[in-house]
Amino acid sequence: MSLRKEFIMKVQAQGYKVSHLCREYRISRKTAYKWLKRYSEEGILGLEDRTKRPSLSPARIRDEFVDGIICLRSKYPSWGGKKLRQLLLNEGHENIPSLSTVNRILKREDMIDKKESEKRQAYIRFEREFPNELWQMDFKGYFLVPGNECHPLTILDDCSRYAICLKACASESEELVRSGLEKAFREYGLPDAMTMDNGSPWKGYAGQRLSRITVWLMRLGIKVSHSRPRHPQTQGKDERFHRSLKEELLRFHNFQSLENAQTSFDEWRELYNYVRPHEGIGMKCPGQRYKASEKRYPERLAPIEYLPGDEVKKVYNNGTVCFRGQWYPVGKPLYGEYVALRQIKENEWDIYYANSRLCRFKLKV
Repeated sequence: MSLRKEFIMKVQAQGYKVSHLCREYRISRKTAYKWLKRYSEEGILGLEDRTKRPSLSPARIRDEFVDGIICLRSKYPSWGGKKLRQLLLNEGHENIPSLSTVNRILKREDMIDKKESEKRQAYIRFEREFPNELWQMDFKGYFLVPGNECHPLTILDDCSRYAICLKACASESEELVRSGLEKAFREYGLPDAMTMDNGSPWKGYAGQRLSRITVWLMRLGIKVSHSRPRHPQTQGKDERFHRSLKEELLRFHNFQSLENAQTSFDEWRELYNYVRPHEGIGMKCPGQRYKASEKRYPERLAPIEYLPGDEVKKVYNNGTVCFRGQWYPVGKPLYGEYVALRQIKENEWDIYYANSRLCRFKLKV
């Protein structure tokens, strides 16, 4: 402003030419005459900067879309621009603005936390090709409800990210896990395999590779695997599900009982599976990608059939089998069950329970 005023005063003084002053102030003649015209019409206020925003903007986003985006963000405060835009598309809206425009609106309304945005870094994902090839199972860290603890049991389908189970448990006991699994198996059928971490109740007590839960799963024909110690990324999809559960539900509620928590769990699981777009599966909802397993849950188990030539042995109460005068450990949770010893090489044998290989050993001589 001070330079513009100075320029105007010099032009109005005798002996100063516009062309000479333009060179001195390094401005074009067009700009010089623009400031002179504004000063003559509006006085000193005419020298202030004016907005460069056009008076007409045909491509400007309509107010109803801005209001809709703000309303959805208020309803789902943990959802980013991708999910909110996809939700508008899923609801049948047309001429939806681009993702960059949606993010610009959220930033303008101060609805994006810069620190949280920086955390969302892309990384390589590996997933199974079909639903029910692999389920991931884990407990979310517990929280307190009046007079009790709540341990959320979660089961997620690896391919579709479909939340198979979200159960509010009072503890991490085998009985509660089994009841949650039975309900899931009856509704969705059996998966080919399941993976879980190395904690209780699926890894058994110290020194044991198995638990009664994993033995039961193997008896159903489900292959069981465990994540590597101190490598939570093996359970990455379920861990990410836990983060969404915390951000979108747990931090907004103060549950009064396990029953109250379960009611909210059921409502949020429905939202997660059928409304919330998932970035990891191309902004589809998990329910659009998931279908129940064709392997139905057997209420009564048929006897295990091993291969011809297998040596079938009963497991003793100390978790071992006796074979050719020698004792080989297989795990106490298998007490009373029958396992098969299958020869691989001259002195090498595999031990199977149902269709799961437990271990390999060399025959002691």
